[in-house]
Amino acid sequence: MNIHEYQAKSVLAEYGVAVPQGKVAFSVEEALEVAKGLGGQGVVKAQIHAGGRGKAGGVKLAKSLGEVETHARELLGKTLVTHQTGPQGKVVKRLLIEQLTNIQKEYYIGLVLDRALGRVVMMASAEGGMEIEEVAAKTPEKIFREIIDPAVGLLPFQARKLAFSIQIPDKLVNKAVKFMTGLYTCFVAKDCSIAEINPLVVTGDGDVMALDAKLNFDDNALYRHPDIQELRDLEEEDPKEIEASKYDLSYIALDGNIGCMVNGAGLAMATMDTIKYYGGAPANFLDVGGGASEEKVTEAFKIILSDEKVQGILVNIFGGIMKCDVIANGVVAAARQIGLNKPLVVRLEGTNVDLGKEILGASGLNIVAADSLADAAQKMVAMV
Repeated sequence: MNIHEYQAKSVLAEYGVAVPQGKVAFSVEEALEVAKGLGGQGVVKAQIHAGGRGKAGGVKLAKSLGEVETHARELLGKTLVTHQTGPQGKVVKRLLIEQLTNIQKEYYIGLVLDRALGRVVMMASAEGGMEIEEVAAKTPEKIFREIIDPAVGLLPFQARKLAFSIQIPDKLVNKAVKFMTGLYTCFVAKDCSIAEINPLVVTGDGDVMALDAKLNFDDNALYRHPDIQELRDLEEEDPKEIEASKYDLSYIALDGNIGCMVNGAGLAMATMDTIKYYGGAPANFLDVGGGASEEKVTEAFKIILSDEKVQGILVNIFGGIMKCDVIANGVVAAARQIGLNKPLVVRLEGTNVDLGKEILGASGLNIVAADSLADAAQKMVAMV
């Protein structure tokens, strides 16, 4: 789960992480009221769930109330296109009006889970303001890392080591250590999957603060954080993904035209790879899980078909806990409810496979059976 910048800064502030003074605004009038409290000026920042807003014109400096009004009118309702939104962009519906900051130097601080190590890693770089992927590709030696032992957390010497490595001014090292410690505490306490401060800035007043902030949260831990769940902005999410979450389906929309329904994340990835191998393009990742009910399968089918780009559907089920006859009944029920008029290829294998094939064959629907994943992918690609 992702949240807006202003929300992330509010969460971080609870843990002693220094952030600029600011407030969200949903209208030009609200933007002006916030700016008045900041001395009649400020930074006007578009709030969407995507990075690269500054490069796309979504961050404006305003030295007067007149400029605040001009920028607010320009940004509210504008479709902002960044490298993360895709060509369709995202409509700006809220702004963060924030105090102007006397920036002396920009840095990068981030926390991620290194799955190979099974540890949280804090990364730091003096190349603040740049995409960390770009820094990693061109100058990887400028990224410094500290592996954190979960038993003791981020130790002060590790934070100091990072501060010295990225050349934080000596007199501000203690403030930087406090900043990093608070960021790590927040990361663990709120079950974050990513915490990224880009840029972290040193100001002319001697402050160390987060000029921008990104927090992502582990969906599987949200039940422990009702306060974080309340921050969810459904307007920023794909409606199909929202609907899928209601039925505990793992669904991610993609750009292709072949809908996929598979049980198991690994098998779903293999299915998408095989479709690509034979020249097709998957329209989604969809894992119905190992113990889905007929109702769940029916809803999964509906979600796939709600994507206008889908020209055909490939169902690939390996029945272990998930029984092939349950999948077959769900497919038939969904196809009849929706009035399916698009190619459908089904590959079933495993528990109750013969019964599942019998249900599909007796349905009277135009369903193409496949004997293997390769066979299913080739047939589907040829049909679309």
